[in-house]
Amino acid sequence: MDVVSVSLVLVPLAVAAVAAAQGIQDRKDAAGRPICAVQTRMRDETLLAEALRDTGATVTGQAGTLTASWDGVTATFGRDADSLVAHFAGAVDEAGAVRLVTSVDQAYGRQVQRTVLARLRAQAPQAGLRLESEQTTADAGVRLVFALEREAAR
Repeated sequence: MDVVSVSLVLVPLAVAAVAAAQGIQDRKDAAGRPICAVQTRMRDETLLAEALRDTGATVTGQAGTLTASWDGVTATFGRDADSLVAHFAGAVDEAGAVRLVTSVDQAYGRQVQRTVLARLRAQAPQAGLRLESEQTTADAGVRLVFALEREAAR
């Protein structure tokens, strides 16, 4: 595969995909590289860095920018107005860049899930709840069962 460069605009899921795609459909960056839109839920840079590491990337960061490196591919993630933009360089084409972003987005979802579960476990006692059981489902969902503490119920 030739060394190329691709830029992806990672559009928050709350933004309509059609409107986002129309706005950036034929855009090119200053170097003439194609820019395409990809829907994503990624907003938190700390969770993004962890998600990138989960995909096997080496991650560095400074001043609101994260750089991820895989074998022969580098992606620089930064903000552009309301979106996160990923600039890919190296042995990657547009389809490969989209596959990488999809993989990172899935890892990001797992990071969000871990964060929410940790927050629920930590805050349950203050709410008068005791964790009775925890089960991971076949689709990687997590089912938590809490019991209301008798003292808190009074």
